[in-house]
Amino acid sequence: MNSNEITEDIFERLLKGETITPKDPQAQRLQESSYATKQLLVKMNNSSDPSEIRALLSEITGSIIDESTSVFTPSYINYGKNIKIGKNVFINFNCTLLDLGGIIIEDNVLIAPNVSLLSEAHPSEPENRHSLVPGLVHIKKNVWIGANATILPGVTIGENSIVASGAVVTKDVSDNTIVGGIPAKTIKTL
Repeated sequence: MNSNEITEDIFERLLKGETITPKDPQAQRLQESSYATKQLLVKMNNSSDPSEIRALLSEITGSIIDESTSVFTPSYINYGKNIKIGKNVFINFNCTLLDLGGIIIEDNVLIAPNVSLLSEAHPSEPENRHSLVPGLVHIKKNVWIGANATILPGVTIGENSIVASGAVVTKDVSDNTIVGGIPAKTIKTL
């Protein structure tokens, strides 16, 4: 398809897993939306009122954040509209959520400080490196992600699983499993 023929919204194409090149006719929208999110993040990250934080996060994500969910700021988000957060979720300080490829956080998830959920990456070839390669990050119910862990694009963390502190998760994690290391490997089945 010729880049001039692209009519589908760039954010919908990212959620579908389409690689976006810097020459995409809608590419400037990525930066524009990021700066709009940044304005709300500044307010959110300077608040100490849990209700205000949830309200601003609701505005950033375009969905209601349940009262049972707590977010300790600061948090870092590049878009926001592709984040879905369930009930009774706890997100600790300094979490980074790059959500152009989509991030789903189901109910009862615990996310420790300095965790990165990254739903987008770049190709390894230097000539294509400025392109975005999206992949949904899905954190299922009752997951605990330890401090400084990184979840890479396209990864699903199964129900009741634990990601050890400092782990870099490059592949799906089965339900009821503890993983750790770089790259993360199964340590134990629960």
